[in-house]
Order: sequence, then C-alpha cells, then structure tokens
Amino acid sequence: SMSVLVIGGDKIDSIASVLQSFAFDKIVHWDARNPSVVRKEIPTDVNLVIMLTNFLNHNAMNKFKNEAKRKAIQFICAKRSESSVFCELCKQFNPNGCVMQAK
Repeated sequence: SMSVLVIGGDKIDSIASVLQSFAFDKIVHWDARNPSVVRKEIPTDVNLVIMLTNFLNHNAMNKFKNEAKRKAIQFICAKRSESSVFCELCKQFNPNGCVMQAK
C-alpha cells in the first residue's frame, strides 16, 4: 500500500485521480489553512509528501521539507493543477517517459 500526504489546497479531487494512477491508494490531505498545521508531524507510513506551493507559506514548506529529508521520505513541490502534480510525479517516478494522457 502506498500512502501520500498532500499539504495545501482545498479540493484535491482532480489531483487524487492522478495520484491513484501512480498507485497511491491512501491519500491524506491537510489543507494548511490553519497555521497550526506546522505543528503536525508527517505520519510514519507516508511514502511521499506533496506540497502545493500556491497554498503554503514559506515556513510551512521549509518545515515539512526538512522533516521529510530527516525521515528520508520523498517529497515534491507542485502547483495545485493536476498537470503540475503529474509532471513532478513523473520526474520522480518515471523520468524517461512522461506524457499526460488526454482524457
């Protein structure tokens, strides 16, 4: 089972379908509207952290970036669009062949 934590953004339905296509079956989402999100810890079973940069302040981003590095969890930063998330996932997991499927 592959688990992903998405930090930032309100609705992530469109991103969720992209994540499922990369075999992430457990998706945890923190919207990060509340500044206290920085007090949260990345759950131990998370395989990947995705930070949606247009919804996160600098502090939160650095905090989670550093925590992910410390725990050796892969992380990517993307804009909220599904194409941005898709591209970043590709760079990470499928660097040699990346074409977004037309719907």
